[in-house]
Formats: sequence, structure tokens, C-alpha cells
Amino acid sequence: MTKPFLSIRAVRKTFGAFVAVHDVTIDVPKGEFLTFLGPSGSGKSTTLYAIAGFQDPSSGDVLLEDKSLLSVPSHKRNIGMVFQRYTLFPHLSVAENVAFPLRVRHRPDAEVKRKVADMLSLVRLENFADRFPGALSGGQQQRVALARALAYDPPILLMDEPLSALDKKLRQEIQAEIRRIHRETGVTILYVTHDQEEALHLSDRIALFKEGRIEQIGTGEDLYVRPASEFVAGFIGNSNFLPAEHLETAAGAATVRLADGSIVTGLTAAEPFSKGQKVRLMVRPEALSLTPGPASAALAVDIVDTAFFGDRRRVVARTPGGDEIDVRPTSDTIDPAGATAGSGQRIFFDPAAAFLFPA
Repeated sequence: MTKPFLSIRAVRKTFGAFVAVHDVTIDVPKGEFLTFLGPSGSGKSTTLYAIAGFQDPSSGDVLLEDKSLLSVPSHKRNIGMVFQRYTLFPHLSVAENVAFPLRVRHRPDAEVKRKVADMLSLVRLENFADRFPGALSGGQQQRVALARALAYDPPILLMDEPLSALDKKLRQEIQAEIRRIHRETGVTILYVTHDQEEALHLSDRIALFKEGRIEQIGTGEDLYVRPASEFVAGFIGNSNFLPAEHLETAAGAATVRLADGSIVTGLTAAEPFSKGQKVRLMVRPEALSLTPGPASAALAVDIVDTAFFGDRRRVVARTPGGDEIDVRPTSDTIDPAGATAGSGQRIFFDPAAAFLFPA
């Protein structure tokens, strides 16, 4: 069996009585882009800092190529780091900023010159070598920080919310640059963000944190299509949740009664449920339609509002029990005259696209 390139083993971090990270264990293969995703305070940055050596774990271990890093000071771990703040030296030029980690490692001048040129080419800032950070945009400064972090060929690059200070358009542009750089360099990247769209766009795998624990780890598709919990379903993408009563599960397919009395069969349950147990049915907005399919369950609703988004419409509907539902079918499946605010309507979904979670 191939040993992991980086192994985080039962890492725990406490601050007094508060447990920030609960025994987190992750194996990371070489060259992977792994994102730590979660809300603020969920333990993702604390875990990253334990890898970087900025904070010692209270227990557990961090191994790089099967060697523990715990006794290695942060400045000797040879790990690249990019922060939300660009942390560039304002009195140094772009080229001098990129050269700085090479200079402190006493690399030969010829190597420094070559690596600076290579890194500025990688981040497409060849013509900015003599400029100073104050003359650069936020996106350009972050690219300089990325070039500096990669200049000394670190085995791992850690990135802590590097794009959160940028506007949406610039974030998307830099995301594309990060994907390209990862593809071209093959460096192992551990990336922290609270933005699920950013995580889905960038990552090979995502570790979703909740209250210091990993709730689920897998590809973005795994977390979106097969969420392990209601938290995962609610955090990754948009979801509708409807109260229901579990009636039975047979051959792996669950049957429930919704609040309006309708029966839905063929559902996937996140865990075993007893008869009569209160549950929550989750279905994605794009899995709902205003036209029936071959194996559709139906819900009677009142249309509250509609909005047009080009290839899709957003329909807000309300069930007889008062639950609001977000429906996002393709525009060509909606009769605009039928789906108007105040009108009664039936919406449909394939039970195989829905999940049950405990209430």
C-alpha cells in the first residue's frame, strides 16, 4: 500500500477548556489539491496552522513522507504559505519580494535570478518585476505572494483564505490562475476557505469542517450528490428541507408521509429510521420541476414569486404546511402563464434525487 505524502493523525488542539480541533485525521496524496471548507470557527485554519508549525497540536501528529514534523520549527519545514493579507515587503520590488526566501536560504545568485524569472512567468507578471507592491492591484499582489511562496520549490503549499479580500470577479480570475498553476507545478496544496463555490471550483477533494470535526471528506460531487448529513447538504449548494414522518424502509428505499399527507417512496435514508420517526426530506432546487417525469413524486404548492435568470427561472413556492421551497427548473420547462405569484401549482421530483435526515 502506498504511504500518504502528508498524514494528519488524530490532531487535537485545545485552548484552555475549548476544543478547537477534535482528533482530525486526513491522508493527502502527493499533488492533491485539498480544501478545508467550513464556517468561521470550525477548526480549518487551526488545522492548517498545525501543519505549518505556527501552532503545536495538543495531541496527534503531522507527518510528511512518513516523518513527523512536530519537532521541526515552522521556518525549517520548507512549506509554502499564502495568507489573506499579501504580507509583501513594501520597500522591496516585485522581483526582490519573490527573491527573498531564496536569499535567506543563501541560494546562488544565478539560481535566484532564474527562479525569480520562472516564478514571475508562472504568475504572468514578467513585466512587473521592477514595480513595488503599492503600485499593484490586490489580485496582482496576491499573485506575487503566490510566486514568492513557490520560489523555493516547497513540497506543500498552504493557502489560508487567500482570495477573501478580493471582489467576486477578481476572485474568479485568480481561482483560474491557481488551478492553472497547480496543474503546471503539481505542488500539493491545502487550501482554506469558507466559500463553497470556491472549494467546488478548485479542489480535488474537500474536507468539510463543523465544530472542529470533519463532517465529510470527498470530491465536490461526493459532497453535493451524496451528503452524509443535513449539515453537508445545507452547506454545499442550496437545499430544500421538508418535515416528514418515516413509515418504512424496504430493500434500501424509504417511504415517508409529508405534512400535507402525501406519500413519497423510493427515498435514500442517511441512517436507519424507526416507524413513525420524524425526519427531514432534502431535495435540491434544480431537482424540482413544474412538469412531471417518469418516476415523479408530486407536491401541491402555491407560487409565491418567480424570477428569470436566462437559462433558468427561480420559483419560490409554499406548501400547505407553510414551508417555502426554492425551485430552479430550466426556463423551457415552465409555462410563464402558469407559474405566477398567487397561483396554485404542482411541483415534481424524482425520489432518487432526495435524501432523508433525522429531524
